[in-house]
Amino acid sequence: MYKDLFGLQKLPFNLTPDPAFLFLPPKHREALAGLTYSVLERKGFVVLTGDAGTGKTTLINSVFNRLPADRVESSVILNPTLTASEFLESVLLDFDIPDVPASKAMRLWKLQEFLARTHDQNRFAVLVIDEAHKLSLEVLEEIRLLGNFESGADKFLQILMLGQSELDDLLKRHDVRQFKQRIALRIYIDPLTASETAQYIRFRWAKAGGRDVPPFTADAFTAIAHWSQGIPRLINSICDSALLMAYADESPLVGSNYIRAAAANLALAQEPLHFAGELPPPVLGVPFPADLADISGNSSSFPAPPYGDPKANSSLLKRLAERFGLPR
Repeated sequence: MYKDLFGLQKLPFNLTPDPAFLFLPPKHREALAGLTYSVLERKGFVVLTGDAGTGKTTLINSVFNRLPADRVESSVILNPTLTASEFLESVLLDFDIPDVPASKAMRLWKLQEFLARTHDQNRFAVLVIDEAHKLSLEVLEEIRLLGNFESGADKFLQILMLGQSELDDLLKRHDVRQFKQRIALRIYIDPLTASETAQYIRFRWAKAGGRDVPPFTADAFTAIAHWSQGIPRLINSICDSALLMAYADESPLVGSNYIRAAAANLALAQEPLHFAGELPPPVLGVPFPADLADISGNSSSFPAPPYGDPKANSSLLKRLAERFGLPR
């Protein structure tokens, strides 16, 4: 609706995971490299955790875009709140294995036959489990046993598990230690820092065909960083709503007043739409620093999320990102 006013070819802040708009700050770049490496080297189990809206699903879509399409068979489970029987059935159906039998033994036999044939053809079978923090212990055990399909040094099935911080808590349980021991790589992605938030907005604006700089004022950038807490999905929601409001007013600039109104409309702000003084805490949690590194010259960044050490991604991932030629 506001594309013509701002000279855009596409909407820059859609909520759908679009690899064409993939923004790669260092942690996301390393995660993409680690996920790609894990599939190509047949490492088996990989776990990717990050807060809701930090871009996990977009990363997985980008992994598939980078893999040779004619060599990959994929099964993507978007809703893992299933029984063990339903989960196995969903895996077979999404691998496009026809005539799923009622017997569990026959289902496993058909899956093993499919995986062995795929491996013999030097192709990759990839199982992606989104929202993995919602898995029941019963289904988690079923997934662990699927990792037993192997031959020599190779795993027949590459299993990528995506989840929020609760997945880390689940894997800390003593009764799932056998599963935890099988994980080849653990990857964490954090919310964007304050300066990365501004870079993210500019990146998406350019990808959408914006010929000029984004129409957000300096204080608008500050407010976006404050209320989004660096979560890309919330950045998109706030920016899209604010641009729509500016369009309705035929305003060529988006100031902090539009960002405040968008945050209130999205129930991210508890305060009235108009106020004076410092930015109040966002509803989501503790306030983040309001200054942006590329606006104020400061280097403030958002605090680390509770689900992992921000330095947990090893130097291996940095080397892999360079090896795959991923942009900085």
